[in-house]
Amino acid sequence: MKIAVCIKQVPDTTDVKIDPKTNTLIREGVTSICNPFDEYAIEEALLLREKHGGEVHVITMGPPQAIEVLKNALAVGADRVYLVSDKAFAGSDTLATAYALSKTIQKIGEVDLVICGKQAIDGDTAQVGPGVATRLGIPQLTYVSKIREINLEKKKIIVERLLEHGREVVESSLPALLTVVKDINEPRLPSLLGIKKAAKAQIPTLTAKDIGADENRIGLKGSPTWVVKVFSPEARGGSGEMLKGELTEIVPLLVNKLMDTKFIK
Repeated sequence: MKIAVCIKQVPDTTDVKIDPKTNTLIREGVTSICNPFDEYAIEEALLLREKHGGEVHVITMGPPQAIEVLKNALAVGADRVYLVSDKAFAGSDTLATAYALSKTIQKIGEVDLVICGKQAIDGDTAQVGPGVATRLGIPQLTYVSKIREINLEKKKIIVERLLEHGREVVESSLPALLTVVKDINEPRLPSLLGIKKAAKAQIPTLTAKDIGADENRIGLKGSPTWVVKVFSPEARGGSGEMLKGELTEIVPLLVNKLMDTKFIK
């Protein structure tokens, strides 16, 4: 079984700042981490490999320093990792990013399953995973909380999706793309041997040319989404009234006030 996992290096959300001139995240000097949801994606891929055999290929698209999240993936047991990095990718929105990742997966070839975290904590759009599936022309199963069954011979997968109103059981053909939630597993910690192996590993960097990307579909050229303005909303003032007296007096008074303000009828 060949599994591709898409991960992302994101700024620690406790230290996020916006450049007021460019309306983009300031990443320089900011602590970066692996997107937390993507750690569950890696773990699920490793569990599936342990059960069905095969290989786990981990991909990230980003600047050269994003190589650190790939080292972490190697340390916990990924078979191969790829850094997709090129100045031509600068300014890519979710559409251009999904395109670049899909081209990378096509380059890897013959993937049975693609797994992503449900969303990245910096953009919070949850668009890249579904976008990759669309460009690969495969089914997408989002917000997966459990994989019930995989039948490689029949090329079938059955999963549980975590929805607001409950859980949904869905069957799909393979290959397919999953986006996973935190309920699905508990990510493992890297072993000392894994950390040593990752530190010595030579991680390949794939450029736009390497993955065969159309220059008009990546970077700013391929990004129809433009951030016009980023701002913090003004703080809203508040006022209140303290009702005093006996409970039997306060309750009718409160009810009348709520009715006057149309909170209740």
